[in-house]
Amino acid sequence: MTTVLTTKAAEEGTYVVVAAFTDEDDAAVVPDTVTWTLTNATGTVINSRLHVAPTPASTISIVLSGDDLQAADGLARRVTVEATYTSNYGSGLPLNADCTFHLEDLVHIPD
Repeated sequence: MTTVLTTKAAEEGTYVVVAAFTDEDDAAVVPDTVTWTLTNATGTVINSRLHVAPTPASTISIVLSGDDLQAADGLARRVTVEATYTSNYGSGLPLNADCTFHLEDLVHIPD
């Protein structure tokens, strides 16, 4: 199930998606690996944001801006996060999620 964020991103502005990682006991965990991908509603990768690999932390901020948020690529975006972690139940356990948000199509921002 995809989480839908209710706050819209201003076209070509700045938008931050925060990902927090928890284990099977709902405790914060630092993933062993983490990547994120930005796509539009049809699954096309936006602005070469494919498998971006931030430094693993229990919470990461995915900062999107400018060309990441062009209305010419459609008014919806999906951020998909793929991570793995280690616990008492094993290693390489998946932590995968995604969210969708929409752009505010501003009148005087050219496509």
